[in-house]
Amino acid sequence: MSGPRPHWVFGDQLGPHFLAPGDGGPDPDAPVIMIEARSVLRRRRFHRAKAHLVLSAMRHAADDLGDRVRYVRADTYREGLARVAGRRRVTVCHPTSYPALRLVEGLPGVTVLPPRGFLVPFGDFRRWADGRGGARLLMEDFYHRVRRAEHLLLEPDGTPVGGSWNLDRDNREPPPRGAATLPVPPPFEPVEDEIDAGVRADLDRWERSGEVAFVGRDGPRRFAATRAEAQQALGHFVAHRLADFGRFEDAMLHADPWMAHSALSVPLNLGLLDPAECVRAAESAHRAGQVPLNSAEGFVRQVAGWREYVWQLYWYLGEDYREANRLGHHEPLPAWFRDLDAEAVGARCLSRVLAEVRDHGWVHHIPRLMVLGNWALQHGWDPRELTDWFHRCFVDGYDWVMTANVVGMSQYADGGRITTKPYTAGGAYLNRMSDFCGPCRYRPTDRLGARACPFTAGYWAFVHRHRALLVANHRTARAVAGMGRLADLPEVLAAERARGQSPP
Repeated sequence: MSGPRPHWVFGDQLGPHFLAPGDGGPDPDAPVIMIEARSVLRRRRFHRAKAHLVLSAMRHAADDLGDRVRYVRADTYREGLARVAGRRRVTVCHPTSYPALRLVEGLPGVTVLPPRGFLVPFGDFRRWADGRGGARLLMEDFYHRVRRAEHLLLEPDGTPVGGSWNLDRDNREPPPRGAATLPVPPPFEPVEDEIDAGVRADLDRWERSGEVAFVGRDGPRRFAATRAEAQQALGHFVAHRLADFGRFEDAMLHADPWMAHSALSVPLNLGLLDPAECVRAAESAHRAGQVPLNSAEGFVRQVAGWREYVWQLYWYLGEDYREANRLGHHEPLPAWFRDLDAEAVGARCLSRVLAEVRDHGWVHHIPRLMVLGNWALQHGWDPRELTDWFHRCFVDGYDWVMTANVVGMSQYADGGRITTKPYTAGGAYLNRMSDFCGPCRYRPTDRLGARACPFTAGYWAFVHRHRALLVANHRTARAVAGMGRLADLPEVLAAERARGQSPP
């Protein structure tokens, strides 16, 4: 059969940049293959909203492509490809996980093209990382290289706009005193259509039959599932929310899970947006005087810095990295956490964040790190199991996203290969950066008694358990010294042992 080779796209490769020819891309006018493999949903217990989002995005992409696409529903990818391509040779852009890469490399007639949807080629990152001579692979150093290579927020002479690469100091404000929500318009919200209705009907039927099982709720779709919706979401964020993003980037409000965050990680990780268009939009808004530099730089740092960094680390550090467990944490995730049982939890911060994950499959990066990850770190939960939970339960969660984020940053399981300290804190931090603590049954300053904050007690138990490691780190040595001044430390540790893995 003559003509260009068909090009196979996965469900996280849905944007037009995955089909553009040139620079190692697919053949011009290549017919497109999309495979909806039911086995993916059977293997793991995904969040129901995530299953809905991915299937909706795939079916919408196929609808937009029209006659150019051959969309097949099959039990497995292998079966679907055999059915639609037969013996024809096909191309596919480099997949986003090790299992998917092994699959496509093991199939006859499949040519793997370079990855798309990221700014930095593998070779560029490897040259930088290999040149570190064994030093810690810090995101800040890598971020400067990306900014220079992409000429992002730079003056003509190559110096950073505003004179500084890093404006984090301006982006750590607590929430406005007395405010229940930030005074910004809500995020872009799509309108469901008949494709969404069909996805929901299929998921209902598969779940009723016992073929698949989910966690969480599938309410109205909150995130972009089409290229047009993704562009609207980006435009809405830049025009109405980006200006307030920076200073409250690390803050949390009980009634405002979105704050001024973009929530663009979802369409970005589906491949509906290209990172270059996102950071260029933020840069243009700043240069036009529409957003302050700290907000533009903070967003650019997340997309061109951290997102690129964790993608590269996933491939550079290798598949064994996910097995890292430097702290020796092996406690299994308790059922109340696995099942998103927010009502079982009395601590207002943890209950609210779990409820948001249950209802939307998404919270922004500070609840992920300083509430969910903090609790898991304090209680010695197995980092590999926690990584899988984040992958399954978050609509923007993929293997490449969560491995470095959870193993390296959140759980310090690599012993500091990519971060300078464990990210754990007690109730004082949560009280300063949120409004969770006021009506809570617990008091952030109490270590003992009926109103003792479980995060505060858990923090000191963590410091005590890992005191030898922490005292050798100049960023955490003060915590060990502070612990030595606690007269009630034995009682705090005993209370924490009694709590065990019960919900706080």
